[in-house]
Amino acid sequence: MPIARIESLDHDGRGVTHYDGKVIFVDGALTGETVDFSPYRRKPSYEFAQISRIIKPSSMRVTPGCENFGMCGGCSMQHLEASAQVAVKQRVLEDALWHLARVKPEVQFPPLMGPTWGYRRRARLTVRYVAKKGGVLVGFHERKSTYVADMTRCEVLPPAVSALLLPLRAMVGALSCPDRIPQIEVAVGDNATALVLRHLEPLNENDHAVLTEFANQHNIEWWLQAGGPDTAQPMIATQAQDLYYTLPEFDVKLYFRPTEFTQVNHDINRVLIRRALRLLDVQAGERVADLFCGLGNFTLPIASRGAKVFGVEGSKVLVDRARENATRNALQDQCSYDVADLFKIDEAVVSGWGAFDKMLIDPPREGAVDVCKSLPMASDAQAPKRIVYVSCNPATLARDVAILVHEKGYVLRGAGIANMFPHTSHVESIALIERP
Repeated sequence: MPIARIESLDHDGRGVTHYDGKVIFVDGALTGETVDFSPYRRKPSYEFAQISRIIKPSSMRVTPGCENFGMCGGCSMQHLEASAQVAVKQRVLEDALWHLARVKPEVQFPPLMGPTWGYRRRARLTVRYVAKKGGVLVGFHERKSTYVADMTRCEVLPPAVSALLLPLRAMVGALSCPDRIPQIEVAVGDNATALVLRHLEPLNENDHAVLTEFANQHNIEWWLQAGGPDTAQPMIATQAQDLYYTLPEFDVKLYFRPTEFTQVNHDINRVLIRRALRLLDVQAGERVADLFCGLGNFTLPIASRGAKVFGVEGSKVLVDRARENATRNALQDQCSYDVADLFKIDEAVVSGWGAFDKMLIDPPREGAVDVCKSLPMASDAQAPKRIVYVSCNPATLARDVAILVHEKGYVLRGAGIANMFPHTSHVESIALIERP
């Protein structure tokens, strides 16, 4: 059995070592450990392997907090002490910026951290009718598999939601079409919990009775989704509450439908917004752009500081929600919006928006390459003096920062991570880019 010392962790949290002229990625191994490993996938220059035996464990190795760890694919780093997880993510960010963009931030921001358990207020649970397992399974996929994990609880979900996993099995099994229910989406607001039931066949009267009894017993609201996300509707429209989350520091309340994008970790979202506004240093009367604005998560806090905010988003549905949120928070006079595909814009489009004092960019994993290429040179009087970039993908952040620094003449003042998804390899980060 091959024996090796683990040299580092990769961006997916796997141990990295070299053996017999190849790079070996070892699932579940930690930096500094000596392990026996067994390859399960071989390529000419690298292999994927699993641990056969830990000969010398890392001092950072801990007992996973969830009984499903290793079998469930939802988490990949529970065996690593929480603060060490943050250090690994910070290193992933630094490596991406240096190796992909050839830049180093002048300042490394302290990591943003919060609760490491019970934080996940959005989730998409897969549902499968499995006769060999005795009925219905509800949960996340097994690791590296399309099968559903046989799980009875989940420690990263809020406790009240975790407690629903077993009752949901029985409830789906009592429906007329348990094998035609592919997923249940969870959305937890500050005021209510909504479950969106995806059903591939119409539900009958008895199904509605079963769902109603479950809702009353567990204090949740059902939404039914027969097709795409836009088809989701509350089962009992007259009783449905408007889901919302609050940002007390900015006296803002944001309303959302359970199928609309919101951050999964509300605690980290709050401190991330706080840091973003501190970095932007928003002043009353300034004109600020919020690109990929969604339903107004950053737009409204910026507007609450007296700035005029121009939000841009590719989804008309989300822009309509952002306008509604601005109105419901009496900030409509501070906010204006445009629907635009930010993956297909050019300098003419950006110029047409007018000049901005500052800019916030919060794209999905694909990043904002067209936005960065379309901005004026930093030396141009029309260019934003300060850009805050919130990222969920270090690779695309690095690519876009390279454009802003090497092509547009900006300076990367600082960067740091926000631990939005504890116990996973997901790296959320925030960077400050300024005119020199």
